[in-house]
Amino acid sequence: MSDAEALMWHIEKDPWLNPNGGMVTILDRPVDFEQFRHRMRRAVARIPRLRERVVPGLGRLSPPVWSTDTELEFDYHLRHLSLPEGGTVRDLYDLATRLYEDPFDRTRPLWQFVVIDGLPGGRGALFWKMHHSITDGIGAVRLSELYMEREREAPLPPEVDLDEVIAQSVAAEAADTTEQGGDRSHSLVGTAARSVGHLWRRQAGVVRRGVAELALWGADVRRPVDIGQEAVANLRSLYSQVGGGGDVPGGSPLWRNRSRHRHLEGLRVPLDEAKAAGKALGGSVNDFFVTGAVAGSAAYHAARGVAVDAFNISFVVSTRTDDAIGGNSFTPTRVQVPGRDMAVEALFAEVRDGMAGRRAGVRGQGALSGLAAIANLLPTSVVTGVARSQAGRMDFATSNLRAAPFPMFISGAEILENVTMGPVAGTAFNLTTISYNGSLDMGIFIDPVAVEEPSALRDCLEAAYGELGSCASVS
Repeated sequence: MSDAEALMWHIEKDPWLNPNGGMVTILDRPVDFEQFRHRMRRAVARIPRLRERVVPGLGRLSPPVWSTDTELEFDYHLRHLSLPEGGTVRDLYDLATRLYEDPFDRTRPLWQFVVIDGLPGGRGALFWKMHHSITDGIGAVRLSELYMEREREAPLPPEVDLDEVIAQSVAAEAADTTEQGGDRSHSLVGTAARSVGHLWRRQAGVVRRGVAELALWGADVRRPVDIGQEAVANLRSLYSQVGGGGDVPGGSPLWRNRSRHRHLEGLRVPLDEAKAAGKALGGSVNDFFVTGAVAGSAAYHAARGVAVDAFNISFVVSTRTDDAIGGNSFTPTRVQVPGRDMAVEALFAEVRDGMAGRRAGVRGQGALSGLAAIANLLPTSVVTGVARSQAGRMDFATSNLRAAPFPMFISGAEILENVTMGPVAGTAFNLTTISYNGSLDMGIFIDPVAVEEPSALRDCLEAAYGELGSCASVS
């Protein structure tokens, strides 16, 4: 595991900070379960992390490792349920939320898919959840390509022998002499040796780099100055990404409380309208998306006679440089935005410029990896305590993903809508949008102890996007 993935593995022990992602996909008919099962077996064969479990190292001396689950029970991870007779979309959302809240069995691969029948009008649904240590949102979209099709009657791919795939993976692991961190043999002595070896290699690398750097100083008198300037730049980048609004508290006076509970709402906005409005206002679809979230939040407070000077929010900057399926390459970035009543044009400009400034501060892989390397050496209780404190100062999180711009199908059923369940992770709510087939499909995943009227927040967001969309006619 990378340091960032190891951090997500550790903090998941605290349900308040659950960093995992999920989605409810609504379809025009029930999924053909046997077809879907066939396709998912092939996905598990293609993606190693879907057939691997996490094996810890010794204490915090090294990060956990991924190891093939030799006792993989494929059907444990793939299930088929039906809503009660007369079930509604609200019932679907509540079922998905309960499934999401169920903790993963940490001795197995960290994913689950549930095919759900019984929606009104003969429709069907698919729910999935995945541990964030497996992949980020972009990686999850790429993974979905393995079980989605461009046409309703797409031919089935060849059958795979999962037992043979697992046997080959185990053999490859046994031959791997570069293993670092956790133990695959369940031996305490082996675990200790590998963990200490990993720690020694890490520290030896630091020493070697330091000696080499000192040697360069003698040949280049500007070298120490350059190194100092780079260190300052890195510190500024770190502050930019995690400092948020600096010493100004800001934030909602209504959304102070936090809990492990979740509530799901869905919302759709026409993509063409979002593009046109974003362009007319001098920005992008993402600027439109985040500005609508801020305006809707402000309207929620105004309706209750509560003034908010500023909201503390976060957005995600992808640092992905390849098309790999799985893995994590992102940096959560904080920004403070206006909460007071103001014209939508002025609010849009402030949100756009504020995010642009923070985005420019992200360097390389971002600050998350560096922070995680330090945090992973600390006790879990210390890390989760600090994380709770920091998340409690954030009002909400946002994320923007892209999917297919044309209709897609899952085992004979056409996808109508996607309702994302982005990680709330100690904030008041997470708003994630995924563009699909001409729409911005949004999932509002809410802590109902923080936001006591979730459906009212949804209505405020819908009205805010409607007002922003009216700017599309501005030339």
